[in-house]
Amino acid sequence: MSKHAVDHHHKAAEHHEHAARHHKEAAKHHEDGKHETAAHHAHLAHGHHQHATHHAIEAAKAHVEHHG
Repeated sequence: MSKHAVDHHHKAAEHHEHAARHHKEAAKHHEDGKHETAAHHAHLAHGHHQHATHHAIEAAKAHVEHHG
């Protein structure tokens, strides 16, 4: 596997982990009635999800380029 693909897989995983942490924070704040803070963390989670998706797509492209 190409180093480029490996890097993108690692970045996708990191962003998924960040998104998961923000979702957990959002849930905690929602339960506490802190809806503005919950929404903030949900928004951050969404951004990390988008970045993870980008890196997953780039990893797939690198696989195709390297393996045909």
